[in-house]
Amino acid sequence: MNRRQGKWALVTGASAGIGLAFAEKLAAEGMNLVLTARRAERLEQIATRLRESRDISIEICATDLSHEQGPAAVFQFTESKGIAVDLLVNNAGVGGYGEFRTSDLRRQLDMVRLNCAAVVHLTHLYLPGMVARNRGEIIITASTASFQPTPYIDVYGASKAFDLHFAEGLAAEVARHGIRVCALCPGPTESEFHEIAGVPEEGHRNRVPAAPVVDVGLRALDAGKTFVIPGAKNRWQIYLQRFVSRGFVTRAAERVLRPPHLRGQ
Repeated sequence: MNRRQGKWALVTGASAGIGLAFAEKLAAEGMNLVLTARRAERLEQIATRLRESRDISIEICATDLSHEQGPAAVFQFTESKGIAVDLLVNNAGVGGYGEFRTSDLRRQLDMVRLNCAAVVHLTHLYLPGMVARNRGEIIITASTASFQPTPYIDVYGASKAFDLHFAEGLAAEVARHGIRVCALCPGPTESEFHEIAGVPEEGHRNRVPAAPVVDVGLRALDAGKTFVIPGAKNRWQIYLQRFVSRGFVTRAAERVLRPPHLRGQ
C-alpha cells in the first residue's frame, strides 16, 4: 500500500501544467485531493474525470491566491470540511517576460504575492497541524531560475530563488517533527506558463512533459531531499555555474533571454 493512500493533499495551481500533473499522480497513488486555482470550471472538469477513474474524494476551492485573503480562504475551506492536509503542494505561480522598466507594476507585484507571499501564508497555516500530528510533507515548486539572476524575467527568477531558500531552510527546521520539505526546481516544462508570461515562441522549445517532472519531485520528497532539479541537462548546467563568476552567468543569461527587438543592440 502506498504510504500516502487515503490521506489528503492540497494542490495549488491545479488547473494545468505541473499542478494538474501532481493532481493526476497523487490521485493514482490513492490520495484524496483539494484542488485550488482561479478557474472553477476547469477544476470541476478535472475533478469529475479523476473521480470517475479513481476511488478517491476530491474537493474544489476556486480562489485567486495572489489576493491577500486567498490563502486564508483555502484554509478556512479545508477546516470547514474537517480535512487534515498531509501533503501541501505549493505549486501556483506565474511569470512575466520583458524589460522590467516597461512592465506592468501591478502584474509584477501580483507575481510576488502569488509566488512568494501565498507560499509563505499557506505553509504557515498548514504547518502547525502537521507538527501536531508529527507527520506531513510540503513541496514548493521553484525553478532552475532559482539558481542565478535572470534578466528579463527578473522578478520571477528572484521569487523562485526565494522559494528555494525558504524550502531548504524550512526543511532543516521541521525535520525533527517528522515533516519533509522539498523544492522542485524544473526547467522549461509543458504548461501554460510561457504563453501567460509572454515568452516569445522560440522560448517554448525544449519543454518536457509535466508528469516526469512530478515523478522526480515526489521521489525526491520520499528520499528526504530538500531540493531536486529534474533532467540531467538542467542539473549539469546548474553544476557548471559553480566554476564561473555570477557576473559571467548573468551576462550569458541576458544574451540568451534578450527580447528579439533588442537583439543587435
